[in-house]
Amino acid sequence: MTQDTNQDSWADKVRSFLDLEQLVELAQKLDEKLATDANVQVRTVVRPFSSIPRQGSIPRSPANTATDKVTDRVADRVIVTPPPAHNSPTPELMGGLDQVLAELRHLIEIPLQRPDILQKLGLETPRGVLLVGAPGTGKTLTARYLAQKLGCHFLVVNAPELMGKYYGESEARLRQIFASARQNSPCVLFIDEIDAIAPKREQVEGEVEKRLVAQLLTLMDGFDPAERVIVLAATNRPSALDPALRRPGRFEREILFPIPDRQGRRQILQIHTQNMPLASDVNLDNIADKTAGCVGADLKGICQEAARIALSRQVTDLEHIPETLEITQSDFDQALEKVKPAVLRSYVLEKPQVSWEQIGGLAEAKRLLQEAITGAFLHADLYAHTRAQSPKGILLYGAPGTGKTLLAKAVATQAQANFISLSGASLVKKWVGESERTIQETFAQARQAAPCVIFIDELDTIAPVRGNYQGDSGVSDRLVGQLLTEIDGISSSAGLLIIAATNRRSAIDPALLRSGRIELHILVDLPDLSARLEILTVHNRQRPLAPEVNLQYWAEKTAGWNGADLAFLSNRAAIAAIARHPQLEGLEITNADWEKAWAEVQSSKTVAPESVA
Repeated sequence: MTQDTNQDSWADKVRSFLDLEQLVELAQKLDEKLATDANVQVRTVVRPFSSIPRQGSIPRSPANTATDKVTDRVADRVIVTPPPAHNSPTPELMGGLDQVLAELRHLIEIPLQRPDILQKLGLETPRGVLLVGAPGTGKTLTARYLAQKLGCHFLVVNAPELMGKYYGESEARLRQIFASARQNSPCVLFIDEIDAIAPKREQVEGEVEKRLVAQLLTLMDGFDPAERVIVLAATNRPSALDPALRRPGRFEREILFPIPDRQGRRQILQIHTQNMPLASDVNLDNIADKTAGCVGADLKGICQEAARIALSRQVTDLEHIPETLEITQSDFDQALEKVKPAVLRSYVLEKPQVSWEQIGGLAEAKRLLQEAITGAFLHADLYAHTRAQSPKGILLYGAPGTGKTLLAKAVATQAQANFISLSGASLVKKWVGESERTIQETFAQARQAAPCVIFIDELDTIAPVRGNYQGDSGVSDRLVGQLLTEIDGISSSAGLLIIAATNRRSAIDPALLRSGRIELHILVDLPDLSARLEILTVHNRQRPLAPEVNLQYWAEKTAGWNGADLAFLSNRAAIAAIARHPQLEGLEITNADWEKAWAEVQSSKTVAPESVA
């Protein structure tokens, strides 16, 4: 009997737990509690069925109103307050950005603090301003400065943090952030790395990115000018943004953060070294000249690296620390060798150290190249005053080994410019369109790193006469077309010079060689007698030649040889002397060593030089 009673009591308990009315009441209480904790206003649309099939791999949160509110509440974690005032940058610490700051004040400060002035002129508050520039140029730093300067509400959003794993969570976070900006008007909403959430919709495969771009467009269109909310966004890849964002009414103004010029680099160096114990031999003007193409972050890295080199030089152990520490010019010179411009780190960047004195002969070619450097880099003001235009491109053509590449490096050395060397192997890719994009990106980054010299070796291999090659899927024709477009886009004041080299000028497409493109053609011919003597003198200036060696004799004997042959002859003579006398004491290069070297080179070189078109 007791057993039956226990069974009845357990059955009653089960029935009570399965009571549908109690379950509904419990769910209602849970909804009310969650809604009270969320403390946000969210407009939700409850639909009985979703248009997206349930058997997909999209993670979904439970489909109820309370959970949707919790999802929107997560957006609060994305909003980051600006840094404290004592850590915020001041105008004295914003080197090289005076023009940018002045433009941003007119776009943001006046509309937010004095909207009555805009009403008198019939102007509306701009909805969005896009900050565009290479990494390290100061976009985020400028946003922090504006937050301190304006004194208004400032919301910082890191774009990657908006992405959520649940369906609709990313859009909910974005809506919540824009709602918070409206509630705290006047407000500046700063979205860093906006290209992470607003890429071109036709180039992405995921539905999340497309919905997020559409949501951002809708929210920006929904701004009322009277709300005094401005969206400030930063990116270093403006071409990756969806075109619908870059139009009036959304991001209507784009502020370009340029690579700092010499004066800007000098200001930035002064800022980062003001608390460093610099030695008397440190010349910041000289460092500014050597850091062409460096952005603010690069210059800070150079100063920090110089300080680390000075620390390792003066502090060998912690027990013997000198009372005074200082950073010398030598420390900065070593730091310059280690830190390269960020915009050109994807390329094999060279800093040539070739002077004109190291190139024997070629007097006429040197003169023409020095004139081109004067107009493009050194004295552009003189050309501007006389309305003269420096050449956009220079073609060095001649037989192999005559010194074309060496001349291009001497140009970069005198101009103190960055030097990018390109070849056909680095430009031709296996995917359709990749080669053209490589050329476009190369020229874009060279403009950012100006002054810059782009040296294209063996131009005839990447820009042949169009229509001659039918079996390459048209890639050579597309490369020529892209090169023409990029060269036409170079202005005379861009600080960019193209130098191309070839030994087959007739094989190059004529459209590249006309005036206004690669217009200055310089023949680098085989050296004559005096030029050969000068070349031999340059290569043997610091070698221990025996008194019997007569360079004039060897210059006369090497008729028809190019500069590379003469350099090789001098080197082989030195190696022959080492093989004959493998001791440092009494080691000299004799005439017999030159005879042996001449026989080796003469047997291996081509007697008849290649003809030049």
